[in-house]
Amino acid sequence: MDINGKVVLVTGASSGIGAATARAAAAAGAKVVLVARREDRITALAGELGDVAIAVRADVTDAAQVRHAVDTAVEAFGGIDVLINNAGQAMTGAIADVDVEDFRAIVDLNMVAPLIVMQASIPVLREQGESAIVNVSSGVTLMAVPGSATYSSSKSGLNQLSAVARNELKDDGITVSTIYPFVTDTELYENMRGAAPHEESSGWRPTPHTAEHVAEGILALITSGDAELSLLPAEWDH
Repeated sequence: MDINGKVVLVTGASSGIGAATARAAAAAGAKVVLVARREDRITALAGELGDVAIAVRADVTDAAQVRHAVDTAVEAFGGIDVLINNAGQAMTGAIADVDVEDFRAIVDLNMVAPLIVMQASIPVLREQGESAIVNVSSGVTLMAVPGSATYSSSKSGLNQLSAVARNELKDDGITVSTIYPFVTDTELYENMRGAAPHEESSGWRPTPHTAEHVAEGILALITSGDAELSLLPAEWDH
C-alpha cells in the first residue's frame, strides 16, 4: 500500500516510536491521527505537523475512549486506512518476584488494548477496500532474556493475536503485520515498571537503535504487506 493520501491512526503517539512514525507517515503524504493519554504532547505534535494531523486523547485500555478516537478520525478525515498499534509499557523483574497485579496491568496495555483498538477500527478499515494494521511487538519475544518475562509474555500474546488476525482479515482487504523492534532509544525504558536488568547477570548489553529506524520499518511493512519484520541485529537474531 502507498500511504500517500491515506489516513493513519497511531496509538502511543506522544513520544518515541509512535511520534516518529507519525512524522514519517506525514512526510510520506499521509494524514495522521495521534492517539495517546498525554494530550499536551500529541497536541504539540499535531501543531508541528499541521493540517494533516489531529490529536485525540484516549486511554487505549478503555473501549469507550478508543471508540471516540476512531469516530473522531472518521469525522475529521473520512475514515482510517492504517492502524499502528504502538502503545505499550515495559517491565522487568524475575518470575519468582513479579507482582501479579503489575503483570495484569502490562498484559492489559500490551495485549488486551491492541485487541480493543483493532475491534474498534476493523469496521472502518473494512470499508476502505485496502487497509493495514501494524502491531508493534518487541524483539525480546524472539529471545529469552532474564527479567523480561512479563513484558515478553505480553508482547508474545500480541504476536499470536496478529498472526491469527492476518488470516481472519485477509479476505476483508485488511493486511495485518507485526514488527519486532530491538532495544530502541525512547522513553519506554525510563517509564518501565521494575528495575533495569543487570548487564552482568543477564548478558544484556545491547546498543539501541533510534525510533526513526523503527518508523522506517513500520512504513516498509505497510508498503510491502509482509507478515512481519524483525529489527534484531544479526548477533541477537537466533
